[in-house]
Amino acid sequence: MAIKEQEINERYAVYNGDCMEVLPEIKSESIHFTIYSPPFSDLYNYSSSPRDLSNSSSYEEFMEHYEFLVKEIHRITLKGRLSAVHCMDIPEKGDKGFNDFPGDIIRLHQRLGFYYVGRRQIWKEPLRMAIRTRSKGLMHRQIVKDSAYCNVASADTLLTFRKAGENKVPIENEFGLLEYAGEDAPSTDLILKYKNWADPKTNKLSHFIWQRYASSVWMDIRIGNVLKYRTARDSEEEKHVCPLQLDVIDRCIDLWTNEGEKVLTPFMGVGSEVYSAVSKNRLGIGIELKDSYYRQAIKNIREAVIEGGRNGQKNLFETV
Repeated sequence: MAIKEQEINERYAVYNGDCMEVLPEIKSESIHFTIYSPPFSDLYNYSSSPRDLSNSSSYEEFMEHYEFLVKEIHRITLKGRLSAVHCMDIPEKGDKGFNDFPGDIIRLHQRLGFYYVGRRQIWKEPLRMAIRTRSKGLMHRQIVKDSAYCNVASADTLLTFRKAGENKVPIENEFGLLEYAGEDAPSTDLILKYKNWADPKTNKLSHFIWQRYASSVWMDIRIGNVLKYRTARDSEEEKHVCPLQLDVIDRCIDLWTNEGEKVLTPFMGVGSEVYSAVSKNRLGIGIELKDSYYRQAIKNIREAVIEGGRNGQKNLFETV
């Protein structure tokens, strides 16, 4: 399968094609950071393509195919740099419990040469999850009927991995963390006192942001802070579209990249990761198999270039 379409310029490079055909063309140890949500096997239907990982015949087959992708990501990642994977526990069919998808992803990455360096849980509202997943075990009526079959509203999980070796270009934050992405914004008093603080080591505003980013549970992610995606649905068939929240992506890019570095996503969807990268003066690289997702991604990414930023994340030192 050749690349159907592509758009490349000094700000981003995006491809409409199979990531397992595009990734081998990328130079080894040339990517600074990868971030993505792999297709969730047996949970959502993204497309009808046989190349789509979500259409594997079984969970075991999915993991077998996914291994080829992780090998490529390991190859193209610079030594000492990171890869972030957004995932969740996957319910087995027939009320048989859950597959430990995050755990399987961790073990796979460790086996292929990554260090597992962190897990952050992103809280999800139970009713929203019940509607989204159509899980009977999350419905209130299941409590009445037989609570032995009730489920938990599983949090999303953000896993981080670092490739072995020395990071030769430090990721520096000379003035501390200047931007906060989320709904639990610092107080005006804190911003006023520390917005021009000379020493980043004692800047309590930067400490405020870092304490939230370093937490193992992210309770302050704005679930609705996502890119436009509804027009990416195929009208002839029901498909799942659920972009990763921009708050999550922004935090990752701030923490684990410098300006001008390359941020890659092999499952671009409607362009969220590339959009954030471009907005934050990084080079965004995205690959998307599905035509309708790719077309919507192009629209979203071009908006980031035109706007030169957005209101979703604020430079707190400039708001007061």
